[in-house]
Amino acid sequence: MRHIVVSAAVIEREGAFLLTRRASGSHLAGTWEFPGGKQEPGESLEQSLVREIREELGCEVAVGPVLLVTRHAYPEVIVELHFFTATLLEEPVPQLGQDMRWVPRQQLAALPLPEADADLVALLTGETRS
Repeated sequence: MRHIVVSAAVIEREGAFLLTRRASGSHLAGTWEFPGGKQEPGESLEQSLVREIREELGCEVAVGPVLLVTRHAYPEVIVELHFFTATLLEEPVPQLGQDMRWVPRQQLAALPLPEADADLVALLTGETRS
């Protein structure tokens, strides 16, 4: 089974988190996610995240510490997710036609997010997973 390593940014502003919606035609299309993407060969996780944010949101970020590392097996791929705290250095502007929004902490669990994000949402909202 294919295995991918992903870096994602947990960007918080005034109690809300920056999320983007996966494009139609992509894996998990229509779900909301923390911005980021696949690590390319030769990149560190931090370099991957900086590149992905630049490509997706047209801005620079300062990458902070790792908040959570988790793995999830989908039927077609195993995803290893590295969630980093991050700070925007510029205002984000979606570059790929994707939706973007700031989601209050208490609304995170109500959004359709990838299953792989469940541990992070539980951590951010203080809820326990069953």
